Amino acid sequence: MTTYSPLREPAAVQAPPTGWPIGVYGSYAEAQRAVEYLAGHDFPVQDVTIVGVEPMVVERVTARLSWGRVLAGGAASGAWFGLFLGLLLGLFGHQPVTALIPAGLATGVLVGVASAAIGYASVKGQRDFATTTQVVARRYDVLCEPRNAEKGRDLLAKLALAGPPGQGERWDRESSGTGGDRGVRPSLR
Repeated sequence: MTTYSPLREPAAVQAPPTGWPIGVYGSYAEAQRAVEYLAGHDFPVQDVTIVGVEPMVVERVTARLSWGRVLAGGAASGAWFGLFLGLLLGLFGHQPVTALIPAGLATGVLVGVASAAIGYASVKGQRDFATTTQVVARRYDVLCEPRNAEKGRDLLAKLALAGPPGQGERWDRESSGTGGDRGVRPSLR
């Protein structure tokens, strides 16, 4: 969600967001599409900020862990690391690659299995499941500097009135002169 720019000042990133709300969306993708819509209508998007309100950490359980799953995962990740190390040593070392790759794979598998086993044994019974974690917000506000807030709100109201894709006005990057062919239809809430 964040794009790095060496021209951006670090202090500006840490400042609280300012501006007037011109749209409220249920997902980041909807807020992003709204900003793309504004950009396609020659709106000064440098005055726009997307703010995630009420952030929360969501941890989704993806699988139950067992010794077999843990050891297989450790072996797989260790094999990749061992292969990489064997290739590196083969390219820059004095021994042939054909000898170093199998040695790297075997060593990587052993180290991967051992480290996975130690890690799983240390938390056995406390955490027998795998998860993915992400930070999301309950809603996403699109803010705009006061000098252009009314124009931005009007444009996003037109977008909301156009309805879902396939109804009303069709907007895409190609017709706006910015390239691409992706319709945009977020709704204001």
